[in-house]
Amino acid sequence: MKTINWLFTLIIVVVFVFITGCSMNRSVHNKTSIMEYLYPTENEREVQPNIPTLRLPLKVGIAFVPEKSIYMKSPITETEKQLLLETVAKHFSKHQFISEIEVIPTAYLTPKGSFTNLNQIKTMYNVDVVALVSYDQTQFTQDTLLSLSYWTIIGAYIVPGDKNDTHTMVDTVVFDIESKSMLFRAPGTSFIKGLSTAMHSAESLREDSHKGFNQATEQMIKNLDLQLSSFKQKVKDNPAKAKIVHRPGYSGGGGGGSMFWLLPPVAFLFSIRSKQ
Repeated sequence: MKTINWLFTLIIVVVFVFITGCSMNRSVHNKTSIMEYLYPTENEREVQPNIPTLRLPLKVGIAFVPEKSIYMKSPITETEKQLLLETVAKHFSKHQFISEIEVIPTAYLTPKGSFTNLNQIKTMYNVDVVALVSYDQTQFTQDTLLSLSYWTIIGAYIVPGDKNDTHTMVDTVVFDIESKSMLFRAPGTSFIKGLSTAMHSAESLREDSHKGFNQATEQMIKNLDLQLSSFKQKVKDNPAKAKIVHRPGYSGGGGGGSMFWLLPPVAFLFSIRSKQ
């Protein structure tokens, strides 16, 4: 009986050593950086932006920040990027202060292109403001002791369980191109905890990656709405932050979709006095 107990203990120890010895932690990190794209050198980071002149209604371009190099593999395809950008563009097309939204292919943005590249985009697409979308996604995979549960169910087959964590951030930063001034930003985040067999780990990670981008984008869109309202209030409270100019034929609208109340009280009183 003691011999059986000893053998059983030895088997447990060997199995534990096998599991822990074969356990692996793996992580994959993919990101694009607005800072590296717009300010690739120290000299460019020291340039002070000017006060922006916003011409309403705005002509907006929206694009993904390019990867560091053309050889860097992106976790989402160009088609998926375009669909994501079109979703954002449709969401904001209802606002009266935006007249045009151009979805710009990533291929037109060069790595470390800085504002020189954005000026080319400005000329090419006739836009004044650009919304740059960047992402940061980390996927972490850890072999876990849940392998033991698979042994009892499947029997002789050893199918280790993987713990898959996916962290995703999608960040949109809106710039006035001419003044090089950042108007506002809106991030969205997602955290997905997953579990799969080693055989299906890659498939599960791809699904979690896609789900992470969708969730982070949905949150980012909600934050963009909040940031638009916040920026509207900031401009009203401090007109020195931005100069507002109306394009011919644009009156600013009156409904809830209007971004700015463009007639400050002082100007309003002045106009009444001048009529008298």
